[in-house]
Amino acid sequence: MAVELLLIIVAAAVILACACAALNYFTTKKLKEGTERMQEIASAIRVGAGAFIKYEYKIVSVIGSIVAALLIIFVSWQTGLAFIIGALMSAGAGFVGMKIATYANVRVTNAANETRDTGKTLKVAFKGGSVMGLCVAGFALLGALLIYVIFGIACHQIDDVLGNTKPIWTNWTKLDAGFTMTLSGYALGCSIIALFNRVGGGIYTKAADMGADLVGKTEAHIPEDDPRNPATIADNVGDNVGDVAGLGSDLLESFVGAMLSGVILGCEIYAHQSLTNIANGLIVSEALLKAMLLFPMIFAGVGLIGCVVGIFYLLLVPLKKNTNVHMQLNLATWISAGISVIGCFLLSFFLFKGHDAEVLKQVLGFKAGNFSPWIAAVLGIAAGIIIGIISEHYTSYDYKPTKGIAKSSKEGAALTITEGMATGMISCMLPVIVLGVAIYGSYAVAGMYGVACAAIGMLSFVAATVSVDTYGPISDNAGGIAEMSFLEPEVREITDQLDAVGNTTAAIGKGFAIGSASFATLSLLCSYIYAFRGEDIIKGVINMISLNVVDPLTLVGALVGAAIPFMFSGMLIQAVAKAARRMVEEVRRQFKEIPGILEGEAKPDYENCIKISSQGSIKEMRIPCLVAIAIPVVSGFVFGPEFVGGLLVGAIISAIMLAIYTGNAGGAWDNAKKYIESGGVEGVKKGEEGYDAVHDAAVVGDTVGDPLKDTVGPSLDILIKIMSTISLVMVVLFNKYNLFDALHIV
Repeated sequence: MAVELLLIIVAAAVILACACAALNYFTTKKLKEGTERMQEIASAIRVGAGAFIKYEYKIVSVIGSIVAALLIIFVSWQTGLAFIIGALMSAGAGFVGMKIATYANVRVTNAANETRDTGKTLKVAFKGGSVMGLCVAGFALLGALLIYVIFGIACHQIDDVLGNTKPIWTNWTKLDAGFTMTLSGYALGCSIIALFNRVGGGIYTKAADMGADLVGKTEAHIPEDDPRNPATIADNVGDNVGDVAGLGSDLLESFVGAMLSGVILGCEIYAHQSLTNIANGLIVSEALLKAMLLFPMIFAGVGLIGCVVGIFYLLLVPLKKNTNVHMQLNLATWISAGISVIGCFLLSFFLFKGHDAEVLKQVLGFKAGNFSPWIAAVLGIAAGIIIGIISEHYTSYDYKPTKGIAKSSKEGAALTITEGMATGMISCMLPVIVLGVAIYGSYAVAGMYGVACAAIGMLSFVAATVSVDTYGPISDNAGGIAEMSFLEPEVREITDQLDAVGNTTAAIGKGFAIGSASFATLSLLCSYIYAFRGEDIIKGVINMISLNVVDPLTLVGALVGAAIPFMFSGMLIQAVAKAARRMVEEVRRQFKEIPGILEGEAKPDYENCIKISSQGSIKEMRIPCLVAIAIPVVSGFVFGPEFVGGLLVGAIISAIMLAIYTGNAGGAWDNAKKYIESGGVEGVKKGEEGYDAVHDAAVVGDTVGDPLKDTVGPSLDILIKIMSTISLVMVVLFNKYNLFDALHIV
C-alpha cells in the first residue's frame, strides 16, 4: 500500500505539475509581443540572459563533474549519481523559469498597453511566473522519486537500512554510505546549482542595477529604465538571471532540503536505535520506518496538487479592471496552503495509524499520536505565514517603518541609510521568536522528526510561493520595456503597481526560505550527529544525541562558524561592488564619449554593459562559492566531526539573523524609494523644487540595499544548507580520517 501511495500520489503530482507548466509556457508564448520596438528590446534581454546562463552552466558543469567524481571515488557511486540528478533538476528548473520570464515580460507590457486593465495584466504576469513555480516543485519531486525508485528500491538501499540485505556495489573505501548518503548527494547537487545561480545571478543583477542607478538616476537625473542609459538592458537581464533563475534554484534546493531532511532523519533514527529502548521493547518497526520515509514525499506531492488548484484559481477567476493585486496573490497562496493542511491531516492520520503508541511517544516523541506530524507541519506553515506578515510590515510602504525611511530622505542619504539599517536590525527579533516557538513546539509535539515536518509544511505550497515571487521580476522587466518603448505613462503605472507588490512578495518569499532553512538545517544537523555518534547510540552509552557545546573543540567551531556568514556576506558585497564599479565607469564613459546619448539622438552600447556584468559576475562568484563548499570539508579532515558540528551551529545562528536583516533592510530601502516616486511623502512631488535631492538620497539607500536583499540575503540560507549537507555527506570520511585523531590531539 505504501509503495502504491508513493507511485500514485507523487507521480500524479509530478505529471500534473509538469503538464500545467508546459500548458502555461506555450499559451504565454502565443500571446502578442506588441510593437517592433518592444520586440527588439525583449529580444536583447532574452539573448543576454540566455548567453549568461549558458556560460555560467558551463563553469558549474566542470565544478559539478569534479564534485561528482570525488563523491563516486571516496563515498559511493550511488551518492555521486544522485548528486548529478540533483544538479540536473535544479539547473533545469532555473533554465526553464528564466526562459519563460524573458518571453512573458514583453507580453505583460503589451497586455497593459492594449487593455489598460490591471486584472488582465496580472494574469499574464502570474501565468509566466507559474511556470517557474510548477517546475521548481515538479522537478524537485521528480528527482526525489527517481532517487527513491532507482536507489531505494532497485538498488535495495531501503532494505539495507532495514538490515534485510548487505550493502551492494560499495567502492574501495568500504564506508557505510547507504540510503542517507544517496539522499544527501541528491540534496547536495541541488545546493551546488542553487549556490552558483544565486551568487552569480545576484552579482550580475546588482552590478547592472547599481551602475544604472548611480549614474543614470543620481548623476544624469534620467528615469529608471530610460533607454538612454547604457546599463538598462543589462539591468533587465539581471532580473531574469538573478531573481528568476537564481530564485528558482534557491527554493527548489530549500524544498528538497526540507523534504529529504525528514527522510534522512527517519533512516538515522531506525538505524541507530539505542539498546536501552530495545531492552524496553520500544522498537521502531519496518512498517513505521516506511511511513516515516514516505510521509515527506507524499506530503510534498499533496501540497503540489494544492498549488495547481491555487494557481489556476487566479488564472481562471474573472478579475476586475482595478483589482487588488496583493489580495489576489494572497488568495492563490492561501488556497494552496489550505489544501496542503487538509491533505497533511489525512496523510498523517492514515500513514501513522495502527503503530505502537508507546513507540511513537517514547522513541519518536509523538505526543499527539499519529496526528503529531500534522501538528508540526501546521506549526511550520503558521510560522512561515507569520514571518511573511512581519516581513511585509517592515518592507511595504503601507506601513510605518518604510514610510519613516522615505521621510528621512529629506535629510539626506546618511539618515536614509541609518534609518534603513535600524529597521533591518529591529526586524530580526520577531521572526526569530516565531521560529523559536515553532521549532520548540514542533519538537515538543513530534520530536526531531517534527522539526523536519515543520520545514516541509512551510514549503509544502512552494509552487504557489515561487509563482508569486517570479511574477515580481517579470513585472519589473515589463515596466522597463514600457519605459524603453516610449509607451504612455498609464502603462508604466500598471506595471509599477504590479512591481511594488512584487517587492513585498519577494521579501515574504525570502522569509519563507530562511525559515525553512533553519528547520531543515536543524534536522540535517541532527542526522549529522547520528552519523558520527551512531556507534555510541547502538552500544547504549547515550540515549540522546547531542553536541557538547562546552567542549573546547566544539565551542571554537561554533565561534568560527558564526564568523563564516559575515565573511561570506562581505565577499559577496565586495564582488558586487567590484562588478558595479566597472559598470559605473562604462556608463560614465559612454555618456562622455558618445555624443547625443542624453539627447536621445544616439543609441547607447547596451551589449558592452551586458558583457561587463556577465564577465564580472562569473569572475567574482567563484571564490565565495568555493569557500562555502571547502570550509566544512577541510575543517573536518583537520579538526574532526565535533569541530564541524560546532561550525554548523555557529553558522546557522548567525546566518539566520543576517538573512533576515539584509532581506528586510534592502526591501524597505527599495520601497521607500518607490514611496517617494509615488508622491507619498508630503511636500515632495515630481517636478517640484527639492524633489531631486530627496529622491537621490532614496536612490543611494536603495543602492546600498540592492546587494543585501538580492545577493547576500538569499545566498545565506543556501550557505547553511550546503554546509550542513556536505558535512553530512563527508562525515563518513572525516569521522575516521582526520588530523587531530591521527596526532591523538584531544
